[in-house]
Amino acid sequence: MAKMKRLTHIGTDGRAQMVDVSAKPMSKRRAVAAGKIRLQRETLDLIASNQIAKGNVFATARIAGIQAAKQTAQLIPLCHPLPLGDVKIDVVTSNNGAEVRCTAQTIAQTGVEMEALVGVTVALLTIYDMCKAVDKEMQISDVRLLSKTKRTVHSAESGAAE
Repeated sequence: MAKMKRLTHIGTDGRAQMVDVSAKPMSKRRAVAAGKIRLQRETLDLIASNQIAKGNVFATARIAGIQAAKQTAQLIPLCHPLPLGDVKIDVVTSNNGAEVRCTAQTIAQTGVEMEALVGVTVALLTIYDMCKAVDKEMQISDVRLLSKTKRTVHSAESGAAE
């Protein structure tokens, strides 16, 4: 059995701690997360014809996901606040529901996977909230990180003063 890595948010004294990233270089970071919501066909038809009483479901979910990603450090203890350069929420429907993807990007010393995961989760919860009056069988599932990348940038590229 492979040895597990030490949990970075736990100090040597066993207490929770914020990870010190101050010595890490600035990197362009991107993360993509996705999740699904199962919806009845009738619910999808109501959404498509903008007949959900609370308004445009997918437009509202996009805004909610973007706002949530921007608030991640307020929601997740020990998560670093990040200057997000871009957050996108995409919704693709199928016969039995929708898949939501959140792509978050920043130039920072730590990754944006939590922002992508929070963004996709809140977008899914917004769809659920807006449709709960007409669909009692909705299910949110498969929330996961699809990818994360980083590329070290030079100070001029990151906008830092020299």
